[in-house]
Amino acid sequence: MIARKVALPPGMMIRTAKGLWTTLWQRMMAQLAPADPTGHYQRPTSQFRDWIQPESPHPPAPHRYSLIVGMGCPWAHRTLLTRALKGLEEVISLIPVVPSPDQGCWAFTTSFRGCHTLPELYRQAQPGYSGRATVPVLWDRQTASPVNNESADIILMLNQAFNGLATQPQLDLYPEPLQADIDAWNDRIYATVNNGVYRCGFAQTQAAYDQACAELFDTLAAMEAVLTTQPYLCGEAITLADVRLFPTLFRFDAVYYGLFKCNLRRIQDYPALSRYLRAIYRLPRVAATCDLAAVKRDYYGNLFPLNPGGIIPAGPDLPFLRDDPGELG
Repeated sequence: MIARKVALPPGMMIRTAKGLWTTLWQRMMAQLAPADPTGHYQRPTSQFRDWIQPESPHPPAPHRYSLIVGMGCPWAHRTLLTRALKGLEEVISLIPVVPSPDQGCWAFTTSFRGCHTLPELYRQAQPGYSGRATVPVLWDRQTASPVNNESADIILMLNQAFNGLATQPQLDLYPEPLQADIDAWNDRIYATVNNGVYRCGFAQTQAAYDQACAELFDTLAAMEAVLTTQPYLCGEAITLADVRLFPTLFRFDAVYYGLFKCNLRRIQDYPALSRYLRAIYRLPRVAATCDLAAVKRDYYGNLFPLNPGGIIPAGPDLPFLRDDPGELG
């Protein structure tokens, strides 16, 4: 007698698959994006917070320091922007890493100090280290140690501590008269835009998502109003507030709009923000820090809980990469 194959009823299949996937998704998200009890994403703090300064273990010097960066990472991008704007390309070298989808970490494109992944280097520098191995990292080649892995600190050091070695020393991205204004924007941008898009994409409850999304688009609207009357957030010149905002805007329409559910409006739908984005992109040496292919590959190809199939979309078309300023209005 031949046994008949019995198919599961569609309803049972759906409920079983949904239950299994939800359990796995929650476990993966707990590692990728830890949340508080209400489902709000909580970004872990950086662990290495030393400073470049004279008469310290890490004094400013040419060819001594490197930036470990992933081209898809917005936090690393702000350090690349500052390095480019200040003209520090010949002073501070780059060590590239790429996300490893199977290992779930950053991996070196070429072995560095005998390490193949960034977690290995972190543990080599600090035996027993069990925290997250993130980019960017400002690395001291002479002491073979990380100086700092907090991007907000690194861009300040690139602007100030390395100014004597820069080819653009006249460009001060954190001028004293504007520091209060810059700091106020930085606080709001970090909470609602830089980290805000992640709070949308990594939210684990509807209420957490709704709150993050509302705050994100409130801030975009506020910046649109400001940029209607002036070229940069703090006036007539680019500052660290703009450096911290640009990487998120650059990725917004291509990644955050769809993958992170930030889809109330595109940056292209804001005339002033669009002009602002293009203006910064067209500044000398900035475009070289922008790798849209890497951004899409890293996000869509490696954030498995958000895109299990790993399919990378063909679009969108981004006018600021090609259009004349007038065409963006």
